[in-house]
Amino acid sequence: MNSNKSATPESHTRNRDLHSVSRRDFLTRTALVGASLAVGPASWAATPAQSPAPAKTKTATRKLGKLEVSALGSGCMSMSSNYGPPAPLDESIHVIRAAFERGVTFFDTAEVYGPYTNETLVGGALEPFRDQVAIATKFGFNLQAGGLNSRPEHIKQVVEQSLKRLRTDRIELLYQHRVDPAVPIEDVAGAVKELIAEGKVLHFGLSEASPRTIRRAHAVQPVAAVQTEYSVMERDPEKNGVLATCEELGIGFVPWGPVGMGYLTGKVRDHAKLDSKTDYRAAMDRFSQENLAANWPVVELLHRIGAEKNATPAQISLAWLMAQKPWIVSIPGTRNREHLNENLGALHVELTATDLQEIETAFAKIKIHGGRMSAAFMRDVDHTT
Repeated sequence: MNSNKSATPESHTRNRDLHSVSRRDFLTRTALVGASLAVGPASWAATPAQSPAPAKTKTATRKLGKLEVSALGSGCMSMSSNYGPPAPLDESIHVIRAAFERGVTFFDTAEVYGPYTNETLVGGALEPFRDQVAIATKFGFNLQAGGLNSRPEHIKQVVEQSLKRLRTDRIELLYQHRVDPAVPIEDVAGAVKELIAEGKVLHFGLSEASPRTIRRAHAVQPVAAVQTEYSVMERDPEKNGVLATCEELGIGFVPWGPVGMGYLTGKVRDHAKLDSKTDYRAAMDRFSQENLAANWPVVELLHRIGAEKNATPAQISLAWLMAQKPWIVSIPGTRNREHLNENLGALHVELTATDLQEIETAFAKIKIHGGRMSAAFMRDVDHTT
């Protein structure tokens, strides 16, 4: 997404059959990748969906390949799933629109979030100013039978459905959510290339892909962005060649979990408060009570640097990512305006070369405890060499 110390070599190289989880297992996981949020026409009638587009604040931009977006994006998943019960619909709409007002032009969703409901939320919230934003969504799961599915015909079906939910005629950035070992990546890239030729998709992305897979896909259809977990405490992209491959090929990089799935904010300290039915962090080794405590030195480091910059740990985390490469665009997620404003405040935090070296020197002395995702989720991460 590999620093998952709990994953075994066998889990990295297991055969294709093990990638196809049972329907029961998959639906259990999907329930955590999306507690249901009922969004229908009647719901939208009660929302400000048809209100005039608000005035938009200009902010710095960056490029993912040839796609220009705001320097910080907005990850919308947590509004519908994975971090507890879905947020109230009106509140989510207001947060998305407030992000746009503050200059955010890059919004990330996926069919599996909800499932489906997050795309519906994002599409309705962005509809008044659709032509001023870039939407990223994803394919790759079989939400009916379970497991992965990146067959070309399935990709095209998913895109048609996503377009309807997003209330749009094109998707700016379409990611393969997880690499499907049963389908050659060249076939996947070819299918997206056809969708680009039709104007239904503008740019191609990969999520949790290995350097070898990235290169193979890029040779068929240029990859604009690679999305993988990356933060001050999760450094796998630096070690496994993904960042180096992106730099070599001119591909943008989109870190998900840029504030450690909430941990680096300093506000997640009690495992007991993570609902095992709706919060997928509850099943992650890194979020056990023991590891929440053991990893606290990295939060203290961010506090210390933040005190010198009049910034919060979350802002230091996001500023650190922006300082790594000019083609990195984080997508912090939030469900309320206060956190949104805090995240965007990172745009005004400047970390000097001395600051960055201080962080690296201190971090080198810290041991990170626990794998980054549960074993079930790690099985779908591409480790192809």
